Amino acid sequence: MLTCIPMQSLEEAKSAMEVARPVLLVTDSSSGYWHSRFGIDCVPSLRWHVLMDSPVKANDTGTIFATELLKKPTGRSVTLDYLWAPERAAIICFTSGTTGRPKGATISHSAVVVQSLAKIAIVRYDEDDVYLHTAPLCHIGGISSAMAMLMAGGCHVIIPKFEANLASEAIREHLVTSLITVPTMMADIICVNRINQRSENFESVKKILNGGGGLSVELIKEATKIFPRAILHSAYGMTEACSSLTFMTLYNPTQENLCKHPFDVKISNLSRQGGICVGKPAPHVDLRVSAEESSNCGRILMRGPHAMLHYWGQSPSKHWNPVHEGWLDTGDIGQIDDHGNLWLVGRAKDRIKSGGENIYPEEVEGVLSQHPGISRIVVVGVPDSRLTEMVIGCVQLKTVGDGLILVLITYQKTTSSVYPPTSSGTFVGKRT
Repeated sequence: MLTCIPMQSLEEAKSAMEVARPVLLVTDSSSGYWHSRFGIDCVPSLRWHVLMDSPVKANDTGTIFATELLKKPTGRSVTLDYLWAPERAAIICFTSGTTGRPKGATISHSAVVVQSLAKIAIVRYDEDDVYLHTAPLCHIGGISSAMAMLMAGGCHVIIPKFEANLASEAIREHLVTSLITVPTMMADIICVNRINQRSENFESVKKILNGGGGLSVELIKEATKIFPRAILHSAYGMTEACSSLTFMTLYNPTQENLCKHPFDVKISNLSRQGGICVGKPAPHVDLRVSAEESSNCGRILMRGPHAMLHYWGQSPSKHWNPVHEGWLDTGDIGQIDDHGNLWLVGRAKDRIKSGGENIYPEEVEGVLSQHPGISRIVVVGVPDSRLTEMVIGCVQLKTVGDGLILVLITYQKTTSSVYPPTSSGTFVGKRT
């Protein structure tokens, strides 16, 4: 099964179909316009098109209306012999394409099952759960959590697409007990309920799994006010891993230490602890950091039954480097502390080479964003004849003034001593 995102452009969807060569296209009213665009001439492999609820009139014999099909009397029952093929392809999920054209990560049946079991064990989904589908079912995060809830036997609440108002009403109406979020979703739910001045909170919610980026301390604190009874988990993962690699608990109202001190992580004895802690590997995941002898920081490698088979249409040997002996390179940089926590430093492709040092933008951003005078910050590398690349910080200041600029330069030098200062001490500020 190939999953396509309705928000994709027609060119992106066509590109994915040209790679996967599907024979059947299923759409609903939200993407009914694809019917007229994706004919046999456009995608030669297509033979049928199923319209679930679209009023679009069909002009070819290959179109099937699901509503009409359901009205037809059932024919003679056919007995089928089902075969278990755990290592065969189940889903093709296309990545976002940050390194060029989107690639189809091919996920096996066993990977889906293993990932579902991990979520059941860690998030503790069960048959009493009422699960709200906030993530689209064409996204690996939405697919893996939906499959976990199916295996657990819980109830599913489906909304057409995520909107904070719609999700909030669904939680209240159906007494939702579990959902997944990304930071933007959490921020939107908090904002909408603050604007609407709804005094009640979502006490029915007991389990929240956040992915797609870390929650800030401020968001965690606000989330615990709206979801006071929910255990807040966070996961780090990727499409190629069939979703989550690591998990950690950010807040647990039943545990005093995680109630009073959200995001309580034991500090490592490593000489330099950089990056963002994303927790410990799931039981089925093997993680390893391929680092140089002089550093604890390196490329994050993974292996296990959750890992993708290959990118559709490409040889597996391109992704499992023989040097790493069967380990899949995530493309991320990090380190593992002596408590087993993985610390994510940044993407390998975003690394800045400056003055002979490897500098990761996320690490510098993490340090500077802690200053109360900074609203937002983005760190980039620009070409420099002396340093190879110069580190530049683009900041959005809460207030603008020469005094604050000097304070920020001093703050950067005192808190980022692991890197030698560059020849540039310029900050470009903008008032929020």
